[in-house]
Amino acid sequence: MARTPFELSGKTVYVAGHGGMVGAALVRRLAQEDVKLLTVRRSEVDLRDLAAVNKWFSAKRPQAVFLAAAKVGGIVANNTLRAEFLYDNLAIAANVIHAAHVNKTEKLMFFGSSCIYPRMAPQPLREDSMLTGPLEPTNEPYAIAKIAGIKMVEAYRHQYGSDFISVMPTNLYGRGDNYHPEYSHVVAALIRRFHEAKMSGVKNVVVWGTGTPRREFLYVDDLADACVHLMKTYSSDELVNIGTGEDITIAEFSRVVAATIGYSGEISFDASKPDGTPRKLLDVSRLAKLGWRASTSLEDGIKLAYRAYLSESKQAAE
Repeated sequence: MARTPFELSGKTVYVAGHGGMVGAALVRRLAQEDVKLLTVRRSEVDLRDLAAVNKWFSAKRPQAVFLAAAKVGGIVANNTLRAEFLYDNLAIAANVIHAAHVNKTEKLMFFGSSCIYPRMAPQPLREDSMLTGPLEPTNEPYAIAKIAGIKMVEAYRHQYGSDFISVMPTNLYGRGDNYHPEYSHVVAALIRRFHEAKMSGVKNVVVWGTGTPRREFLYVDDLADACVHLMKTYSSDELVNIGTGEDITIAEFSRVVAATIGYSGEISFDASKPDGTPRKLLDVSRLAKLGWRASTSLEDGIKLAYRAYLSESKQAAE
């Protein structure tokens, strides 16, 4: 079944979810490759609609697919919009993977999420930890949908010989992030909060939770580079974690963000708010053996992310 290497050059490549942070980073990275890039807006093709997806695939015949489309959000969104996170993500995965098979896509990459791993799985998280214990309750619907997508990729490889693979990104941040005050991920939420506090002279910023959970953060353009590398060089039904292999407490991370933004006030923690999983660090040894390591430091990445936030905020205001 091994078909590596996969020649991207000259191929028609579809990035599903090109408007999101991950998809946009993939589009930027693929601009360096000799490919014909395909994208389609949600208003034109709703990926939850199987007939619409099949019709589009039949007309466009993409040879390679990066399935980065998903309904995503932070801890509040995951816990509040549970039915939407389950239905939308199940439908997107099932429809795109099946359409790729039916229309003879040569290679597909499915994007999972590190929340697929059990809440109390041994750290760092190895790829074989999936389905070995209960999930984190706050994002269980999203995790279940992502696990179904991974298993679908595995099943289509086994039954049809499809060259479909799955990757497992860690917590991401960077250009194109969602800065919604309630539904954003921790990095975007803190960048916005510290910037607004700095601008308005607020003396204290309250961060959700105790500050003790440990998290790993990967700059999104590093993720895109890893994905292009794996698309070219990897073919197996085993997942591949994508991360830095290093983590930091939320309290330490908050101080890094505050320093980057130039906020000099106090930082306090609201322990009445949920912490989520105590620790989430990926074992990236499989990725390292495949010849890729992250190159953007956390400090440099936050500077780039803050610059993007200022630019995106300015554009939104115009």
